[in-house]
Amino acid sequence: MAILPSLPKHLQGPSVWALYIIGFIPAAFAFYLGASGQLPGNPVKEFEHLLGIWALRFLIATLAITPLRDLVGVNWLRYRRALGLLAFYYVLMHFLTYMVLDQFLNVTTIIADIVKRPFITIGMAALVMLVPLALTSNAWSIRRLGQRWTKLHRLAYVITASGALHFAMSVKVVGPEQAIYLALVAVLLGWRAVRKPYLRWKRQAAPPAAPRRTVSDAS
Repeated sequence: MAILPSLPKHLQGPSVWALYIIGFIPAAFAFYLGASGQLPGNPVKEFEHLLGIWALRFLIATLAITPLRDLVGVNWLRYRRALGLLAFYYVLMHFLTYMVLDQFLNVTTIIADIVKRPFITIGMAALVMLVPLALTSNAWSIRRLGQRWTKLHRLAYVITASGALHFAMSVKVVGPEQAIYLALVAVLLGWRAVRKPYLRWKRQAAPPAAPRRTVSDAS
């Protein structure tokens, strides 16, 4: 049983578009702060960092949709595609900020960083894996690919783990913030491992449905 009431049908579509609008607010606000000189330290690095953090948050939110439904009955599946695409857009903006504002499109330096610095290698791999997921996040691809679509989108777990690892490795000392994100990703990966046994146990433990009364029963 769902613990939250469902939105009326006529509001479900607009609520998804509202999520997109709200989802881009952190990027727009961070850009405004950077452009107006209100970001501390190195504004480019800070802007790049904020985009990366929000990308990781959206990845985690995407993977949390299924456990929320399984455990507490909150069905937000309609928002999963939007959250996944927001994660992709933020990862892309994070990388473009690094390429354009940080490295000034110095291709030699960028390639050297990707090859020599493991955390950048991992982040780049996550971006590459996200591209086919973003391109197939539509109803046509789901119909066309069938079961292959489900297998492809399991990469979301690998991508999210890579994002958390990229974040943790980007700092000299892993602090509480990095530890929290690593722990959240570990819980989500762990849930994937136990989900099928849990759902099986839940079905077995559920009380049998009461038989429906027919007109003849009532007479």
